[in-house]
Amino acid sequence: MKRIAVINVVGLSSRFLGPNMPFLSQWIERRKRVSIIEPVLPAVTCTAQSTYLTGKYPNEHGIIANGWYFREECEAKFWRQSNRLVQSPKIWEIAKERYEDFTCANMFWWYNMYSSVDYCVTPRPQYRANGLKIPDCYSFPLVLRHRLQKELGSFPLFSFWGPNTNIKSSEWISKASQLVHDWYKPSMMLIYLPHLDYNLQRFGPSHPSIKKDLLEIDNVLKDLIGFMEDKEVNVTVLSGYGITDVQQPIHLNRLLRKNGYLNIRIENGLELIDFGTSRAFVLADHQIAHIYVKHDKDIAAVKSLLEQVNGIDLLLVGENKKKYHLNHYRSGEIVAIADQKSWFTYYYWLDDKVAPDFARTVDIHKKPGYDPVELFMDPKKKFILPRVALKLIKKKLGFRYLMDIIPLDAKLVKGSHGQVNLSDLDKPIYISNIDTPQKIKAVEVFDYILESIDNG
Repeated sequence: MKRIAVINVVGLSSRFLGPNMPFLSQWIERRKRVSIIEPVLPAVTCTAQSTYLTGKYPNEHGIIANGWYFREECEAKFWRQSNRLVQSPKIWEIAKERYEDFTCANMFWWYNMYSSVDYCVTPRPQYRANGLKIPDCYSFPLVLRHRLQKELGSFPLFSFWGPNTNIKSSEWISKASQLVHDWYKPSMMLIYLPHLDYNLQRFGPSHPSIKKDLLEIDNVLKDLIGFMEDKEVNVTVLSGYGITDVQQPIHLNRLLRKNGYLNIRIENGLELIDFGTSRAFVLADHQIAHIYVKHDKDIAAVKSLLEQVNGIDLLLVGENKKKYHLNHYRSGEIVAIADQKSWFTYYYWLDDKVAPDFARTVDIHKKPGYDPVELFMDPKKKFILPRVALKLIKKKLGFRYLMDIIPLDAKLVKGSHGQVNLSDLDKPIYISNIDTPQKIKAVEVFDYILESIDNG
């Protein structure tokens, strides 16, 4: 058995290898093999990672997006964290059957709570009774969280997601992974480095500022890979998806609302979707949208309505969902995939004045869909930085506050992912020192990681 570290560099594709990532490019030249991964549909965080770690498609492991409609509860839920939502055996469970002393540490890959790994660390802010959101993380063993934050300070949650995202969160995860290695020496480490996800979505991969982000994550990799190889750990680098330039947001919930399918209820003068009474609604997730249709008799009419939308590349219904491995009870009755230049919003209000209060905040759990606009501060608000400073003062004094600084302009977003009809330059990649074909399927990543443990 070989000890292995699998480093997930979010958004990494062949397009970025070369002078902008000098360390990684030199490291690859030292007998490392680069393979193109044919991404799973949808090519989003939770689906891609679950496919890699189970070797199964979404119709088997059940992770059909970063969130879905919980039909029994009539609620939309994104970014859940329990590993019990993943319905197939995981790679570390298979390895434990082969090797009695095998141990695994999961450092920030998703569905990281209450799993069968031996050690884990994952984001878990504190939501206090007075309304404050405090940066923190969850760990197992429970004491690990305290040990890490004593050494490294609090996990930089606001550098991990939101308008203030930067390299600090990836640096923290890298340093924490090195400490966990030294304290526990696990057989396999799963390490998640999110940095490229941010500005690739904000500005798109063609923006010149991305060169700075590439160099920053390259320096983190230099430190982390150097540390692991000094400890005789075999390193694999991969990514879950590539990010491409987009130009057009698509508001499918607004379309369904205008055509009488989506119901709204008013709370405190603001609008919320009433999922349980709506005939149809959309849960949007980057370039994929699950459309949940309450009555089978409405499916054809809703599909016909969607076929008129500019920017939809593909609509999957019935047997077509099976063809793309999305025939699972969690999936919508219709699945829409955007074309390469488009992406789906969750927006459903027709007037910004009645948008829900969470729309202008970073709130990944209340929004019925993924919202990359959370990466921006509202450019239309005057004196935005002084406003933020005042709200932070209120926070430190223990007062309730609403960090309502997020714009409602989806056109700000210039990069997205999720669809799989891409050029090879924009597909995820797999880098290891074992012999892999030029192209591999997403489900085959599981087998190649196991091979690295057995023979790498």
